[in-house]
Amino acid sequence: MTTASPDLNARRRRIELSRVASDHIDVLVVGGGITGAGVALDAASRGLSVALIEAEDLAFGTSRFSSKLVHGGLRYLATGDIATARESARERHLLMTAIAPQRIRPLPQLLPFAPGVSLRQRAAGGVGMVIGDLLRLHARTPRTTLPGPHPVSRRTAQRLVPALEPHRLRGGMLGYDGQLVDDARLVVAVARTAASLGARILTRVRATGLHGGGAAAEDALTGERFGIRARSVINATGVWAGTLDGSIAVRPSRGTHLVLDGAALGHPSAALTIPVPGSISRYVFALPQLDGHVIVGLTDEDAPGPIPRVAQPTETEIAFLLGNVNRVLATPVRREQVRGAFAGLRPLVDTGGQSTADISRRHLVSASETGFVTVLGGKLTTYRQMAEDAVDLAVHVRGLVAAPSRTKSLRLVDDAAAEPSEPLVPGVGLTHGEVESAVCAEGAMTADDVLDRRTRVGLVDLDRSRARNAVTELVAHVLDELG
Repeated sequence: MTTASPDLNARRRRIELSRVASDHIDVLVVGGGITGAGVALDAASRGLSVALIEAEDLAFGTSRFSSKLVHGGLRYLATGDIATARESARERHLLMTAIAPQRIRPLPQLLPFAPGVSLRQRAAGGVGMVIGDLLRLHARTPRTTLPGPHPVSRRTAQRLVPALEPHRLRGGMLGYDGQLVDDARLVVAVARTAASLGARILTRVRATGLHGGGAAAEDALTGERFGIRARSVINATGVWAGTLDGSIAVRPSRGTHLVLDGAALGHPSAALTIPVPGSISRYVFALPQLDGHVIVGLTDEDAPGPIPRVAQPTETEIAFLLGNVNRVLATPVRREQVRGAFAGLRPLVDTGGQSTADISRRHLVSASETGFVTVLGGKLTTYRQMAEDAVDLAVHVRGLVAAPSRTKSLRLVDDAAAEPSEPLVPGVGLTHGEVESAVCAEGAMTADDVLDRRTRVGLVDLDRSRARNAVTELVAHVLDELG
């Protein structure tokens, strides 16, 4: 197994891109989201030669638009999908104890016993948390990592979420789940770990056609077209998977989130878990972040038609989220208090259901008639299992010689170290050192890469506009120095 530097940058991309067209590699991965990065890591860790190509940037699509939860599948328990919940709990355990414990923290989640939360919803939520704790126990996650659920008093509920309406509040149920420090940075960490094992991570390279023996590709920066020869190909392009594999039916579902100042909810120390009226399986969450913001989400809306480059929230979805969270607050959050909003498209396997909310989140791994493998569906928490299944199938279908998967115990590399430095723009939490590190070690090539995927400054509209010019200038300067 090859060992190399984990650092990704334009210089390394240029060198590895010049070689990939003349080599014959074991595994070509198409797609640079969490699933594609996970596939590249799994394959490289088995001793296979690997290249990953991504048309845009790492974490460009759905992977950066999650709720940033590594969760045990509470909603799947409510719908009776025990298998998915069990898989989620197992993968959460691996992430929090072996793979990325430094990137995930236990997050308390409060189900308030408030007007508007019915007795049925309170009972279902409480039972779900207890069953979820049994799955935690089955996965062998220690209580020191994830404490057990328990009822809390009105006073404790108010302390955890000060903005709750106190009138007729009857306490609540408190459970715990895993929260990522950042979803996009997890993708980058997985890709850097794959690179440290010899995988070639090539962003801005678009696949124009796939077949069992490789792909036709185009360098998006120069327009140069070339072929890549590979003994196996794995399509991990998410909602775009159907454009490369006509046998796959993808049904995108739009999930929208809002970004609020923490002050709007009294700087909560626990997440709010609010059942959608009439449902015991759908919730709106208000999730406190380490940077002081609160993310409110999420929707589950059918998104038919052409796949947009970047999905956009609708005003109807924004109103839905605000309306649900405001049902339990003393002072409603107003539309003008929303500091940012974002939407991602879930790559669901189309099973013909009436609503995307009813479609299973189980993943699909299949081989096309021409011999390449497509992996689709699932969710961020289970990316590792999806990757293992995809590589297993590719090894079987294409007759590759490879060791078993070892990613259950393979720890991700740490973030690239940023030199201490002054803030780049006053009032925006971004330093010169962070930008330089993003470009030199984390593969960022544009200001958007830095603002939207290596940091999350871009989630707040005003901060993004204030920082953009300075980041653009510094990225250009660092790229010139790289040569």
